[in-house]
Amino acid sequence: MIAAALLCLEAAGLCAEIAGRVVAVHDGDTITVLTPDKTQFRVRLQSIDAPELKQAFGNNSKRELSRVVFGKQVRVGEQGKDQYDRVLGQVYAGPTWVNDAQVKAGMAWVYLAYSSDPRLVAAEKAAHDFKRGLWKDKAPAPPWDWRRTESQGGGTMRSRGRH
Repeated sequence: MIAAALLCLEAAGLCAEIAGRVVAVHDGDTITVLTPDKTQFRVRLQSIDAPELKQAFGNNSKRELSRVVFGKQVRVGEQGKDQYDRVLGQVYAGPTWVNDAQVKAGMAWVYLAYSSDPRLVAAEKAAHDFKRGLWKDKAPAPPWDWRRTESQGGGTMRSRGRH
C-alpha cells in the first residue's frame, strides 16, 4: 500500500523515491540517507517541524527519530528541496510513516505553513489531548516561533495555543 502510494505520487510527477540506510539523525526532523550507490541525501521530513535541539524536547525528538530510523532501511517520497538544498520527503521505515510517527509521539508539530494533511492534524490533536511528548509541557513553543524569537535576541517563548 505504501509503495503504491509512492508510485502514485511519482506517476503524478510529485515525487521520486530514494531508498537507503539512515546513517545520521541530525535532529527530530532531519536525517541523512545513504543509497546503495553510496550517494548521501540529507532529508527534511516534509510537513512536520520538530523542536530545535536547544529547545525543550529537542533532544527527546532527535532520540525518538533515531530509535525509529537510525541504521535502518528507509524509503523517501521526495517532494522537492528546501532553501538549504535538503530533500523534502515523506519517510517510511518498513510500514511506518515516520513523519506521522513523530507527530503521534508528540515529538513534532504539523507544519501548517506547508501542510494541512488531515491525518497529521488528527495525530497532533491526539498527541496533545493525551499529553504525549512535548505536549506534557504546559506551554510548548512551536519551533517556528522559537526560531524567530532566537533570531531577534532571545526571550521567553510561550505557546500560541493551537489546541
